[in-house]
Amino acid sequence: MNLITFIAALTALISLILAILAFWLPSLNPDNEKMSPYECGFDPLGTARLPFSLRFFLIAILFLLFDLEIALLLPLPWGDQLSSPLITSFWAAAILFLLTLGLIYEWLQGGLEWAE
Repeated sequence: MNLITFIAALTALISLILAILAFWLPSLNPDNEKMSPYECGFDPLGTARLPFSLRFFLIAILFLLFDLEIALLLPLPWGDQLSSPLITSFWAAAILFLLTLGLIYEWLQGGLEWAE
């Protein structure tokens, strides 16, 4: 029981020290760049009617699409404990195949090109 108490106290102490450092260090020398809000590359003090880059929006949507579909593969390690892990591997391979086909299609259509 003494070891568990020591580890819990040590963990709490390290967490407290890191939290204090995180609040204390940034306030040592603040400047205008650090204190200004960052709004995805846009000037937050300018007009709100600036044209929005559609290319940036499409690449962000593609990133979200592929990122969320990769989340379908997260249960894969637990699928090995099923009665037939071959079925789990088949579905994982099918998802990866569809993601690869989608990536190749977007690449060939030029959807991943940032500048023309």
